[in-house]
Amino acid sequence: MMGIFALIQALFLLAITPLCTGISRTIRAKMHSRQGPGILQDYRDIFKLFKRQSVAPEQSGVIFQVMPYVLLGSMLVVAMALPVFTATSLFAGAADLIALIYLFALYRFFFSLSGLDSGSPFAGIGASRELTLGVLVEPILVLSLIVVALIVGSTNVGTISATLAQGWVSPTATLLALFACAFAAFIEMGKMPFDVAEAEQELQEGPLTEYSGSGFAMVKLGLGLKQVVVAELFLAIFIPFGKATEFTFIALVIALVLMAVKLLVVFVLASLVENSLARGRFLLTHHVTWLGFGVAALALVFYLTGL
Repeated sequence: MMGIFALIQALFLLAITPLCTGISRTIRAKMHSRQGPGILQDYRDIFKLFKRQSVAPEQSGVIFQVMPYVLLGSMLVVAMALPVFTATSLFAGAADLIALIYLFALYRFFFSLSGLDSGSPFAGIGASRELTLGVLVEPILVLSLIVVALIVGSTNVGTISATLAQGWVSPTATLLALFACAFAAFIEMGKMPFDVAEAEQELQEGPLTEYSGSGFAMVKLGLGLKQVVVAELFLAIFIPFGKATEFTFIALVIALVLMAVKLLVVFVLASLVENSLARGRFLLTHHVTWLGFGVAALALVFYLTGL
């Protein structure tokens, strides 16, 4: 029964994904003094793409074909495992932090490898830059999550969420881990200031150059769902308040409302910060990410010293 509710939770997050990305696009347009698309434009784009034929390059292989399914499937599993509405995970079998980290790594691996498999030089450049982001950002995310796992004494996301909801055991280390995880989540959501407005293909979405039709629609859903899942992972661990402690209709409705408010705040704040920063060169990325890793390492030091 819990598995069914976990699947419903994942499908709900998938359903609101175009809405969340649409809010980000609208905020970006308004901050750039442009009319921009409507909030529901991403729904229209995805429905339009699903009606079109998917065309693959002649030199592409199996990886190019299966990548959209891997992206969407891996993020749906993560969405099932997170304690979004309830205090504990509804899909405890995949709620371990190590498993979730591997799912994110699987996502990035296939996303990058598909760019190489397409045979397009431009997609290959985008794939190499995606892997570079992974090397620079994933250690920050992993280390910040390891710190809270050590504090709680468990790597289960549901256990961590339920424990921190009762109060922070090591406030200083947890606060530093929060800042480091927020920094990594900001980058994983594709909010790095190394891009041009409405031109994601320049850097981060380079591997998608050769995708079209229904395959492109699935990839866009996968990319958007990752933003929602990363935001929910951050909220589930560090802002775990307002979850339903009882599996009742009223408790779930209250948890749903609070979840929507917290998720909206995360996307609005991320969009405001992203569009308030000047665009930088991609080669300077490591000059920015070392700061996040330093904060995560400092959180580990504070935990080990008991401060």
